Amino acid sequence: MKNLKLKSARAAKDLSQEDLAKICGVSRQTISAIEKGDYNPTINLCIAICKALDKTLDELFWEE
Repeated sequence: MKNLKLKSARAAKDLSQEDLAKICGVSRQTISAIEKGDYNPTINLCIAICKALDKTLDELFWEE
């Protein structure tokens, strides 16, 4: 399932996939795969992404 909430939050912060990847210590391809729903990140990576985007885990990763 695509993670449009992550993509939207990243765009709202005016960050590219590359920018967010550098902040979180992963590759741009990893961020892309998470947004596409092709990769389930570890909880530590989820937390790093949330901190970088000033969001909670629920806001970015909870499926309705």
